[in-house]
Amino acid sequence: MNQFKNLALLLIITIFLATPPAESQQNADVNEIVEKVDELFRSKSSQGRVEMEIITPHWERTLKMNIWTQGMDKTFIRITEPPKEKGVATLRIENEMWNYLPKTNKVIKVPPSMMMSSWMGSDFNNDDLVDEFSLLEDYSYKIINPDDAEPGFIYVKCVPKQGLPIVWGKVVFAVREEDYIPVIEKYYDEKGKLMRVMHFKEIKTFDNRTIPSVMELIPQNEEGKTVLRYLDLKFNINVDEDIFSLRNLRAGM
Repeated sequence: MNQFKNLALLLIITIFLATPPAESQQNADVNEIVEKVDELFRSKSSQGRVEMEIITPHWERTLKMNIWTQGMDKTFIRITEPPKEKGVATLRIENEMWNYLPKTNKVIKVPPSMMMSSWMGSDFNNDDLVDEFSLLEDYSYKIINPDDAEPGFIYVKCVPKQGLPIVWGKVVFAVREEDYIPVIEKYYDEKGKLMRVMHFKEIKTFDNRTIPSVMELIPQNEEGKTVLRYLDLKFNINVDEDIFSLRNLRAGM
């Protein structure tokens, strides 16, 4: 999830009498913050290499994969390592999703009842892959000051607007004051219970875009975590439309 701009103290002092109260300034700031966070990983198209490390109390494994995206509507993922999972693929078009299993040479459409199930045994679920919602457009948000707030960070609470099929009751995230790069996101259910925490780490520049290259997802109702590492990323490139097809899904390579 996104982008941010600091208030200049000298400007505040200079134009204080000619500007609205602090609350309206804060609202303007939060719009900019949410917009940057919302758009941080988004683009017209992208292609990348990703490593996903899944850690549980009983086993660990690491997957490597290639990922293509087109806007917010299309995603294609092909696992390249390890050999046991090589060729497994996922296609997402809007809110529909298919998996290809090379061992059985079958394409399986993921039903709505399975959207909250784990993707490839990780702490990410199928719904994470089809999530089309925007923090900027589909949530109400405000800057908050939580009890555990740390200096140098800005905290924002996002609550989904009524009538939208969003699984979270609220999302709270923190960004660095100097550049609005996200550092942590907390996801709560509708009863206010903390369900998972995402840490953003290792800031890097890919294709002239500076982003966290590591996302560490930690569930709060079980032990373990999933670490996602971007190894390479390119944005706004020409992506063949045929990539996002069932025929390509069945290609298996």
